[in-house]
Amino acid sequence: MKLLSLILVLIASATLSATAEMRVIDGIQSVVANEIIARSEVQDFILPATETLRRQYATEPDLLDRKALDAFDDGLTNLVERQLILHAFETGGYKLPDSLVDQEIQSRIHDQYGDRITFMKTLQARGLTVEQFRKQERERFIEAAMRNQFLPRQIFVSPYKIENYYLAHPDEFQVEEQIKLRMIVLNKTAPDDTNALNLAREIQSQIKGGAAFAEMATTYSQGSQQRQGGDWGWVQKSVLRKELADIAFKLPTGTVSDLVDTPDTCYLMLVEDKHPAHVRPLTEVADDIENILRLKQQAKVQREWIESLKQKTFIRYF
Repeated sequence: MKLLSLILVLIASATLSATAEMRVIDGIQSVVANEIIARSEVQDFILPATETLRRQYATEPDLLDRKALDAFDDGLTNLVERQLILHAFETGGYKLPDSLVDQEIQSRIHDQYGDRITFMKTLQARGLTVEQFRKQERERFIEAAMRNQFLPRQIFVSPYKIENYYLAHPDEFQVEEQIKLRMIVLNKTAPDDTNALNLAREIQSQIKGGAAFAEMATTYSQGSQQRQGGDWGWVQKSVLRKELADIAFKLPTGTVSDLVDTPDTCYLMLVEDKHPAHVRPLTEVADDIENILRLKQQAKVQREWIESLKQKTFIRYF
């Protein structure tokens, strides 16, 4: 078996074009049938995810390295699956008219780039030729069409399975305690800024004297909800700063808080209503659960299909 694998790799290498030979120098990550997946292809494929990870974990280099390795492995898996699907397409007697590819490309140019000039400039910036872009679009089109073809058209999810999922995953349907909140926010120029503090006290006095909280918020608040009368809508504890949440969630309905003075901001809060923590009833989430179970079944069918392709196709990792 090892000898056969070596022979197949040598045959694949012998049939490479000049471009593919450059990919060998770049570093082979995998061979699927007679197609090479180079390291640079994986890196290009995961580039958006890599850039996001760099921003998220810029101050945690060790964690960034682990996340980057996971992203690379996921990217390689996706590219191997794509090559398996493309190989199944080419060897399965399927045909894709060039006109469909051209139509798809025109739609992409219109929807994503607006016009052909912008499209060409974007390709140039990415170091791609039109022909390379066309090849990528053709492969994406084929992959999507083949995956869709092997998805089950109808998946029936029984009420019994829905109820079992609901009973087995109560945490997914837990709703935290919520309050309907209005807030007046006054920013300080410095921790010892007395102007904001004095204004907050004056506002508090007017509210106690009968002034409407919403009107005072519209007039004085510097928060993002000023125009809405300081209305934050329904919020959970996790939305608020801890020092605010600890106070707001203890307030009785219809009560205005005492002045909350922090080093950077002064706050006044009004709790208009409350919803206690609860589990959403089955009747409310049945459709969501049915969709979850349907997607799980579709994913299972896709995995089984990919595994069947692996059994019929030569794959070698390096």
